[in-house]
Amino acid sequence: MKRIFSSLILPLMLFSALIFTSCSGLLGPDLPKGFVYLKDECPEIKQDIKYYSGENFVGKRIDGYNEAVAITTKETALALNAVQKELAERKMSLIIYDAYRPQKAVNQFMAWAKDISDTLQKPAFYPNVKKSDLFKLNYIQEKSGHSRGSSVDVSIVDENGKELDMGTPFDYFGSRSWPSSRLVTPKQRENRMLLQFVMVKNGFNPYKEEWWHFTLKNEPFPETYFDFDVE
Repeated sequence: MKRIFSSLILPLMLFSALIFTSCSGLLGPDLPKGFVYLKDECPEIKQDIKYYSGENFVGKRIDGYNEAVAITTKETALALNAVQKELAERKMSLIIYDAYRPQKAVNQFMAWAKDISDTLQKPAFYPNVKKSDLFKLNYIQEKSGHSRGSSVDVSIVDENGKELDMGTPFDYFGSRSWPSSRLVTPKQRENRMLLQFVMVKNGFNPYKEEWWHFTLKNEPFPETYFDFDVE
């Protein structure tokens, strides 16, 4: 009996190890300490990760975006969850376009901006700005707060999943994107002010030149720029 029992132990151990390895693989890569997948903290928030697609000012998937998932610091996710709960009372929801952004993605933006001949997306994203001026106007920078994990690009959708009209698309380079711009309609500005209100109320600082961009006031990594992949 002991011999039969012993002969069963090794196969069972190997099978258990195989199952554990397979399940671990399904869970995905480990994130750095302090980071979480937003869907795990608040699955109700809609996600449309623009840099995983070609729907952005570069016109193709960006380096380091291997999956269409939003990653943030734990503190940021908790604050976004509070925003989501408040919007849910209005039968609305947050939608997130970008969260943590690897430094390699920022480097790609830098390289793209230096290629003056590539203006494929100019009509949609920067029709009134010369590409040669993107550095001077700070639309493209060597470092991004997104790489610290506590900046997010967001908007609002209604109860039918339709995005509120904000007057410009996400990542539109120009003064029309300023939250306070008078170049948009009163209703579009009202929608922006609603977004500003719920985000600021729940611990975020707005950015004066982009209606969609917010950074957690007390971000946990204010001086650290990360470069792990989004996956």
